[in-house]
Order: sequence, then structure tokens, then C-alpha cells
Amino acid sequence: MGHKKIERLIEQRQRENPIDVSSLTLEEKVVEIRRTTRVMEGGRRFSFSTLAVVGDRNGHVGFGHGKAKEVPPSIAKAIADAKKHIIRVPLIEGTIPHDVIGEYESAVVLLKPARRGTGVVAGGAVRPVLELLGVTDILTKIIGRTTNPHNTVKAVFDALLKIKSPEEVAKIRGVEEEKIRKNYRIYAGGTASL
Repeated sequence: MGHKKIERLIEQRQRENPIDVSSLTLEEKVVEIRRTTRVMEGGRRFSFSTLAVVGDRNGHVGFGHGKAKEVPPSIAKAIADAKKHIIRVPLIEGTIPHDVIGEYESAVVLLKPARRGTGVVAGGAVRPVLELLGVTDILTKIIGRTTNPHNTVKAVFDALLKIKSPEEVAKIRGVEEEKIRKNYRIYAGGTASL
């Protein structure tokens, strides 16, 4: 039994819909820095592992890992890796279009659209991903057995990859796109006339 490889799913999405990273104005956030120790013959050797998230607060977000013997190079590597794993997520009225559950190993994350004024109800490693994505109103819950930031971030990205835009839903259902948008706006707390 193999596990999902979120990086592979992101690369597949990027092949289908390429994103020009140089045209985006990206913000960066470090989610976690871990110090790891390896015991050698001459003593202990320390290294640092960093998890970082980048986003433009306008529907683009990515995550990356970096390892180095010191903190600044590990952060730089994580940010460079995050810029390679950027995805585009359809947002409506500052929230996601529909409920979605993301899973990665034992981490399970529930994302639900929220009415305007709710804010980002998220904790742990979920909050920085959603803030850099540009979500202003959302309800989230970490349901899984773990709150490990690495697995939680990957579970959030699994959920974000499952979100379908109104165009995709309209095509699947054979309904007019404007009707789908109208329903999503009502669900998100906006007015139907927008």
C-alpha cells in the first residue's frame, strides 16, 4: 500500500495549468523549524529541517521543505522548494466554493466555506496556508490523529487540490456556470446579484 505523494499531484496540476511564478508577488512564512541530531563517532551533529509556505494572497499558494546545517540556509531552501510547488485555488467572495476533506497519512483536515465576517477559524499549520492563499473567511478542523505540521500541511494541500471551480462543476453537471456561481455566492454569504 502506497501513500499519496502530494508533490507529485502538484507537479501533475502544474503540467496541466502552468503558473508563471515570476509574475506573482509572493509572501513567505516559516511554519516550523526542527533541529535534528545525528550521533557520530566524534559526537553529535546538528542539522535543521524547515517547513515554509509561500503565497500571493490571491489564490496561489505553495509549500516546501529545506534541510541544512544552519537555520538561514534551511529557510532559503524551503522557500525555494515552496516556489516550485505552487498551485492555483478557485476562491469565491474570500472563501472556498464548497466543503472538502483532505487526508495525508494520519492527518485529516476539514475545510468549510464561511459567511463574510467569520474570519479564518484555523489553528496550527493550517492557518498560514489559508492566510497566504488569500482566504478571509473559512471554518477548519483537524480531525486526524496527528497535528504534525508536515502531514497537516500536506493534508490541507490535498484538500485544496480537490476543490473544483464553478466552470468545472458546470461542465460536469451540464448546468449554466452562472447558476453555479450564484449558489456558491449565497453559500459563501454574499448576495446572489454579484
